[in-house]
Amino acid sequence: MKLYYSPGACSLAPHIVALEAGIPLEIEKVDLRAKKTSSGADFWALNPKGYVPALVLDDGEVLTEGVAVSQYLADRKPEAGLAAPAGSLGRYRLQEMLTYLNSELHKNYSPLFNPATTPELRAEKVAALHKRYDLIEKQLQGRSYLFGEQFTAADAYLFVVTSWAPKLKLDLSAFPDLAAFQARVAARPAVQAAMRAEGLLK
Repeated sequence: MKLYYSPGACSLAPHIVALEAGIPLEIEKVDLRAKKTSSGADFWALNPKGYVPALVLDDGEVLTEGVAVSQYLADRKPEAGLAAPAGSLGRYRLQEMLTYLNSELHKNYSPLFNPATTPELRAEKVAALHKRYDLIEKQLQGRSYLFGEQFTAADAYLFVVTSWAPKLKLDLSAFPDLAAFQARVAARPAVQAAMRAEGLLK
């Protein structure tokens, strides 16, 4: 399988999931502005949505959307515990959290990357993010990860999205359990390996 990624983007989450599961992946960097891959291919032709991640399966099928890609990879190696079994309440709790992270955290970050965003809109999105992180902080109290002591695909996604905060000057100092979570996840060998492979660590 081959994962198309942009360094530090949301595609880092499925990259982490694959390494946590011990799934070998070929990776190729995408220039999201030019819509070209590092080998010179037209990324639009590969993924008409124009954004990462895109996972090319062994049969040539292309799977997109980070939540779907992460769940697919987690299900390849159920023994890794990255996703609860299909049909279990734990599975729906995972999907509930992945959906929350996607719609309520990830999408509220998006305008903060745009230099044309007005101060008023930025303030609105920052307030929305702080409100969303309140729930995450409560979920992490007394736990190593979102669902206890087991690292899951949702933890990978939360880690990646929250790692954008320092670059965007988003103050999350009101969330100490979140800060401890970020440090804990950053220290995981698979996370370090994924970040190193994407040029985010030396």
